[in-house]
Amino acid sequence: MKLLNAAVFLILVPTLMAALDPLSTSVFMGGAAVAWQLLSPHSWLKCSLLECCNMKDTLNLSAIKMDLERKVFGQHLAIQIVLKALSANMYSKWPRKPLVMSFHGWTGTGKSFVSSIIAENLYQLKIPRRRFVHHFSTVLHFPHLSHVHLYKEQLQNWIRGNVSACPRSLFIFSEMDQMPHGLIDSITPFLGYREEIDGVYYGKAIFLFLNNAGGDKITEIALDYWRRLKRREDVPVEKLQSLLSEETFRNRRSGFFNSQLIQKNLIDYFVPFLPLEYKHVRECVREELRVQGHPEDEDLITEIALAMIDYPNEERLYSSKGCKTVASRVTLSI
Repeated sequence: MKLLNAAVFLILVPTLMAALDPLSTSVFMGGAAVAWQLLSPHSWLKCSLLECCNMKDTLNLSAIKMDLERKVFGQHLAIQIVLKALSANMYSKWPRKPLVMSFHGWTGTGKSFVSSIIAENLYQLKIPRRRFVHHFSTVLHFPHLSHVHLYKEQLQNWIRGNVSACPRSLFIFSEMDQMPHGLIDSITPFLGYREEIDGVYYGKAIFLFLNNAGGDKITEIALDYWRRLKRREDVPVEKLQSLLSEETFRNRRSGFFNSQLIQKNLIDYFVPFLPLEYKHVRECVREELRVQGHPEDEDLITEIALAMIDYPNEERLYSSKGCKTVASRVTLSI
């Protein structure tokens, strides 16, 4: 069909151009080029002005690796797991199941930031990102325990409809520790090893769950390594992943409490976000100064970072808020 359209276009152009003056010819050719771009299914112009699903899997892993390493501080384990997971999913033409990752750690350690970096690299233009990246806030979207049955039906319909429209859809669930018990199990059928469900293929979809649950355990292990004079880089990721799986499954304050997603091993990666130390908070302050257009001020960077290091009371090694309040502190200090 595309070849036929192109042939007709090439046959008609010389005939039409002969009847036009030079100015009209330029206008005609420019309009024809725009029309051709808009008719093409995945043209850059159509995707810029309208909406395009990322069917070509154009995620640039080198670019996302650079973004993560340059913008996310103190999270070598999380970066390592995320890159590995995305690489395996993107390089498979037909993944056997959707990619499912659960991010765990204290507030301000980078869970939301990493998910936004993934979204921005998957859909670099804002218009398609608004349509094909779906962010669910538990507090905003699922506030009433009495409406769980309704939420389950709405959630299933939303995922089914959007994956039908765009197989490479990204779903982000934040505040999972406040998710009503049993609600997330409603999407279990979509996350398993199936070729299709009612004609819909889910293998290219990506699901991210953001949890504060497990953050205390992660911090406990990191602190133990520090007290034994071991580097945080030496914390075994396998140990943390196993711990997080058990912790979130048994924790009544977790949206994954007794969840089928864990029972059926449908979460591919439990991603630990370590607590941030003084040197990491310094980098956050430095980056925020750059973002706000201010010159680097080492005294100010030191002052803000030191004020945020508050845990535990004796050693004062970590920031209990991570880098959560860095932006407001920089704004108030300038």
